[in-house]
This record gives sequence, structure tokens and C-alpha cells, in this order.
Amino acid sequence: MPKPTAPAPHGSNFIRNVVEEDLRSGRHPGGVVTRFPPEPNGYLHIGHAKSICLNFGLARDFGGRCHMRFDDTNPEKEETEYVESILRSVRWLGFDWGEHLHYASDYFDRLYAFAELLIERGQAYVDSLSAEQIREYRGTLTEPGRDSPWRAREPAENIDLFRRMRAGEFPDGAHVLRLRLDMASPNINLRDPVIYRIRHHPHHRTGDRWCVYPLYDYTHAVSDALESITHSVCTLEFEAHRPLYDWFVENLPLPSRPHQYEFARLNLTYAVLSKRRLIELVEGGHVDGWDDPRMPTLVGVRRRGYTPEGMQLFCDRIGVSKADSWIDMSVLEQAIRDDLEPRAPRACVVLDPLRLVIENFPEGGAEACSAPCHPHRPELGRREFPLTRELWIEREDFAEVPPKGYFRLSPGAMVRLRYGYVVRCTGYERGEDGQVHTVRCEYLPDSRSGTPGADAYKVKGNIHWVSASRGLRAQVRLYDRLFAVPHPGATRDYRDDLNPDSRRVIDAWCEPGLAAALPEQRFQFERHGYFVADLRDSRPGAPVFNLTVSLKDSWSKAGG
Repeated sequence: MPKPTAPAPHGSNFIRNVVEEDLRSGRHPGGVVTRFPPEPNGYLHIGHAKSICLNFGLARDFGGRCHMRFDDTNPEKEETEYVESILRSVRWLGFDWGEHLHYASDYFDRLYAFAELLIERGQAYVDSLSAEQIREYRGTLTEPGRDSPWRAREPAENIDLFRRMRAGEFPDGAHVLRLRLDMASPNINLRDPVIYRIRHHPHHRTGDRWCVYPLYDYTHAVSDALESITHSVCTLEFEAHRPLYDWFVENLPLPSRPHQYEFARLNLTYAVLSKRRLIELVEGGHVDGWDDPRMPTLVGVRRRGYTPEGMQLFCDRIGVSKADSWIDMSVLEQAIRDDLEPRAPRACVVLDPLRLVIENFPEGGAEACSAPCHPHRPELGRREFPLTRELWIEREDFAEVPPKGYFRLSPGAMVRLRYGYVVRCTGYERGEDGQVHTVRCEYLPDSRSGTPGADAYKVKGNIHWVSASRGLRAQVRLYDRLFAVPHPGATRDYRDDLNPDSRRVIDAWCEPGLAAALPEQRFQFERHGYFVADLRDSRPGAPVFNLTVSLKDSWSKAGG
């Protein structure tokens, strides 16, 4: 397992160095052209964000362009729903492809024609072995492969069979088209790789026009060359495929000669970034769909309240390298905090309410209290909320027997109600369950914040509050990391490592102004963390808030 590493310095990126040198040397006089080529068979996740930011970021920073291209060569698993979701996620991250939206299916005719050319040259043949036999004949890392008995077919027979494959004469799996390379190559990817297979399944764009489909290695290289991609950036698992990529570029009459570069994929603690595992989580009911705010999908983190700018900041901080390593979840969370802190308006919200009665405050009375929307951005204005006789405070802000260093409410102690008066605790009451349900106090009339003489009261405690009669009751979803251990599945089934406390739903009390919160509007709930009005369930007048990230990393102190 890769060792954890510190994030790379800001802007560190070995691929950027390659691009800068290529531009200096004049290797690409037409400019930088990159691409982001996802398969439309699922939703994008945080790992894809790294690739998106890298490819689109290179094009942006060097005055080039980045193509959005779908690798839609597997019709059985692809859906228009995924295409639309991927496009929305890339746009949400802050990138646009302009007129350069492409699909591998755009090139099916040319890919097929190139395949026939390879057959005519004797560089490809139709193989009638089963998939299991092909794997058996391929050999191992220590043993060479064996020639298929169909490898010696003549070009004329291969052309005839391949055209009949296209015409739909054969069932799935009856034949494949393979390159005739080297079955003894130490690189297994060069042992007569399959480049076409039969699939009798409608395609989401081409319908029933095709029943033979090209495989990734072939499609990827040819599509890059047809689009004049200059820097084809892939993750490290494709490094061993690069010789095959280069073979296609060198042996086909293509308009350009792109080069492939590999970087380490994102490994994030407390998460799984395997598409297969994410599908299992959704289909197994472990989460509430692809956009569950606990999911590491881009639709999930968006609903959680993560920002595009915060995601870009995270990708910039972790950098790009060839070294396979783990990035701790706290690095992502800190990037989100750093993005939200200077712009999220503040609000007072009580998550675990305990009733506070100000005995010398008039019944039915109310005073307007004022607070800045942001302590460092006066241009955002101020907000007002009412102070009334009965308030909600946090349960943790009262202690019957205060521990050492406790500066909040306790019998006889004084604290300041934030943006309001200093109050002195005069008593408390228990309910039938033995728990304290009401705290009583009296306020000091000449201690109101912002008035002359208020500073004369030197109290160490400062607590937030919400009016019990005029506050807003709202649902709040407290989300935590989906997994309870840094490396899910390292010692057992990854699903056994799910965090049973990853979501808790409560009713909280909010300052009244939050009733106007719009879906996807973000706030800092003072003393708690950053929250967002849920993108799907929240409505003005009836907001639902999701915890985006706490004010500080509590996991590091708890040891995860």
C-alpha cells in the first residue's frame, strides 16, 4: 500500500514542465491540445476531478484547448443519463470545452476503415477462440503466449469474416479482431491485443447501426490522433499500454502523432474511488443514490456543499506526480474550509437546543440584535434577529458542575449572549427524565453589545443563541466520513468498514433570516462549521441544511 505523503507544493506539476519545454522547443506550433475522455457508464468522482483540473487547467494556462470526449465503445453499460451528468459536473467544476465536444462513436466509420487496412496489411486477423481461450493462450508475466490456431488466416478470409461480423451474422463472442504483433513480448499488452468485439446491443447514439465495437486502446490512440491531441494524459495503470498506443500512432495514416503521459491517480483516505464499489454502495442501499452527500462522486460532494473553487484548490495543492501515494481526507476538507471562510455569510444556529429563560426580560417583548454577515467583509452588510425572553442555547453551553477551564453557563456564572447582553445563571430545572430542560438567568440591562459601558463587563464566555418564539426550526443533516477507517477494505470487505455514524438528522433552531436561504447557498453556522441548503430538498421558507465541513479537523485529534 502506498505510504501517505504530504501535499505537493502549490502548482507543482511535472506534466506542466513537459508542456513548457515542448512550447519552448516549438514541438507543437499549433498550441496545446488536451482531452478528458470519460466512459459514460457512471458518475464522475473526486478522482476524476484531478484529471479534469489537470487537462482543462493545462489548456487554460497555456492558451490551448481541451476536448471533452466520451469513450462510448461499450453500449451495454452506457446511458445518456451518464453523459448528461458528466457534462454538468465538468461545467460545475468551472470548465468548458466550447465547440469541442466529441464522442468515440463519431469515429466508428474511420476506426472500422483503419481496421480493414490493418487486415489487408496482414497486421490484424479474425480470431475464433473464446474469451477464456484467448486469456489462456496469452501466457503469463513469466511465460510467453501461444499463437492462436486462427492466427495464420489469410487477409482475404479475415476481411470476409470481419465484414460478416459487422453485418451481424455472428453472435456475441463468436469472433474478435486481433492485432498480429508478438505473442512472446514481455509486455502482455502487445501479445496480439483484441481491437474489436461483437456486441449486439443498441448504442445510445448510433442505435442498431453497429454490432462490432472497438476496444479502448485502439479507440483512444486513434481518437487522440484524429483530434490532434498534443498531450494525452492518463493515469499510471496505462503506462504499460503506451507501447501499444505508440504502435497505432506509428502504423496508421493518422493526421498527427500525439504522445501519452502518465500520472498517479488519486488515492484518498476514508473513501473508495472504484466505480465498481461505488455502484455496489448505491445498488446495495448503503447510500441514498449517486448524489448522497457522503458519496465521493462529484454530484455527491456538490450536494454536500463543496465548491468548485475548493475542489480546484485541492487538486492544485496535491499536485501531479508519478509516485503512487495517499492523500488524507483532511487535505480536501481543509481546501473546502479555506475556500468558504472568506465568503460564507455567518448565521447563528443551535443544533442541540436547551431552553434558556431570561426572567427579568418582559413577557412578549423583543429587541432587535444586529451582527455582521461576515466579520471581515463589511460590504456584505448586516443581519438582524430578535432577542426574546425565551431562547435556545446549545446544551453543551451549560454545566451543572463546570469542569476546570469551563467559561460558559453554570450556576452563578455570567456569559455574554453573542451580539446581546451579559446574563447571569440563577438556576435550572430538570425534567422527568432527570435531564436539565430549562436554564434560568437574568440579564444586565447596561451590558448590551455595542452600547456605551458594555465593555465594563469582562466575561470570558460568549455563547450563541436563537429566539425560541421567533426562531426558524429547520432540518439539519450532520454528515461525517462515509468510512470509519483510512483504508476501507484493507483487511476485510470494504463495506464492513462503513461508518455507522456517517449521517445524523436533527431539528435545529436557526436565526429567522435563514428562512430565505436558496438551494446551494452556503453559510458558516457560528461555532459549528460550514453548511449548505440542500440542492434537492431545500426550499425558501423551508430550508434543509447539510453539514459541509466542520470548522476544524476533529478526526486528527480522535485518531480517525
